[in-house]
Amino acid sequence: MGKLVLVRHGQSQWNLENRFTGWVDVPLTETGEKEARRAGEHLKGIKFNRAFTSVLQRAQKTLANILDVVGQKDLPVEKNQALNERHYGALQGLNKEETAKKFGADQVKIWRRSYDVPPPKEKTDMNPEGIAESLKDTAARTLPYFYSAILPLVKKGETILVAAHGNSLRSIVMDLDKLTKEQVLELNLDTGVPIVYDLDERGRVLEKKILK
Repeated sequence: MGKLVLVRHGQSQWNLENRFTGWVDVPLTETGEKEARRAGEHLKGIKFNRAFTSVLQRAQKTLANILDVVGQKDLPVEKNQALNERHYGALQGLNKEETAKKFGADQVKIWRRSYDVPPPKEKTDMNPEGIAESLKDTAARTLPYFYSAILPLVKKGETILVAAHGNSLRSIVMDLDKLTKEQVLELNLDTGVPIVYDLDERGRVLEKKILK
């Protein structure tokens, strides 16, 4: 039996400011640092074999805080863009409340929560490439990496820690929990709260705990 621990990064500066963040590399707030360290307190006593994170600093700093608290700062860590947050396209950097007023709350909810509808792709200062991802798009890059780099280690019996983002982790949870496209719309992952899975050698979920 292996163990997989998923942790969404602690509060970022743009979480605090209620802005769409996506791939913009914003730092943690002081509260976010505390959330990460509190996650570490919940995970004391678990001996990890390896950790994975995104290429964005809010996830990396969360991981560093957790490893400091659990006393495993020398743990091997792999960073990969496949674990990045969903790219919010032209919405990146915009205040969520103001965006709802401009486009309508229902439309913004569709962009934020639907499975396969991406946000606008117009090029902006925060999105010069004109990229935008739905949750389906995010899962299309996150899950192949999860299946090739992370899950095989857990199936071998290792204990793996993943510090990433709301939507990249939602895609993993959706897969592990066998959620439908409708069910995943209501799935929200709290910042700095570990989700602990025990998996068998076939990758099936034996137990799931949320450590608040």
